[in-house]
Amino acid sequence: MDFRISEADTGRTVGAFLKLNLSLSSKMVKYLKYREDGILLNGERVTVRRVLKAGDLLSLATCDSTDQPLLEPVKLELPILFEDADIVVPNKPAQMPTHPSRDHYRDTVANALAFRYREMGVPFVFRPVNRLDRDTSGLLLIARNKLAAGRLTASMQTGKIRKTYLAVLRGDTLPDSGRIEKPLHRTAKSIIVREVCSPDAPDAEAAITEYRVLARANGCALVSARPLTGRTHQLRVHFAFLGCPILADDLYGAPDDRIPRQALHAYTLTFPHPTTGESLTLTAPFPPDFAKLLDLLFPNFDFSKMI
Repeated sequence: MDFRISEADTGRTVGAFLKLNLSLSSKMVKYLKYREDGILLNGERVTVRRVLKAGDLLSLATCDSTDQPLLEPVKLELPILFEDADIVVPNKPAQMPTHPSRDHYRDTVANALAFRYREMGVPFVFRPVNRLDRDTSGLLLIARNKLAAGRLTASMQTGKIRKTYLAVLRGDTLPDSGRIEKPLHRTAKSIIVREVCSPDAPDAEAAITEYRVLARANGCALVSARPLTGRTHQLRVHFAFLGCPILADDLYGAPDDRIPRQALHAYTLTFPHPTTGESLTLTAPFPPDFAKLLDLLFPNFDFSKMI
């Protein structure tokens, strides 16, 4: 990644430029310092104490030099909606986990991307900025280098990344719009299952969801939901708590023969590009099972006005 030094930055050290202009963490600066090609000024390796002048070309080696250990490349179908040197955004299918875990070492988004970049001859380390449950479809934001990962994580923490989900709920008794502020924690009997808890619980995590009802029909509601926090199973638990669980959610509701998994789709994602700062908004097309369910339950709804 290259940066042409302007008059405004003349007299600054490389270290000051990295921290003030690029907002790099001390950990990231240390990583660059100890790479042979980590920090180059006009093609020459320099320390962070080197003073800059207008017209200098500062080059940072942000790309990975080796693959992630123990991540097996596997050829899997994974639609890509956006990709450049810094990020990749797939439209994750349902039934595909985000990353390897017990019993899922070869069927994940990470495996699919490892295969994609091996075919390109590019080293790859899996750095997801957000995650989706295995049976939730839609947009995943993944950084392709350390610098992008750090900047996107900072954007997430400061609320600059906006995620909108579409969900079909079993029940249509919710108000037309609302804000759910209910903390969550793990249940006593499971490390996976979450529940609403008292704010005073020692392991309580603040959880906030905003939602809007888009359509009601056949005893169901179609909602757009925006999680303002990123807790595990947040939308699933919040809607179940209100008595309208996500349709076919067999963990917090009940199976349904109209769709084989919870009816939840990560539909839009808005975020600042980690290098240019440009605001990007991406939209994930509906997978076939979700589209079929919407046609069945809401045949008269104008989806062009959905969000």
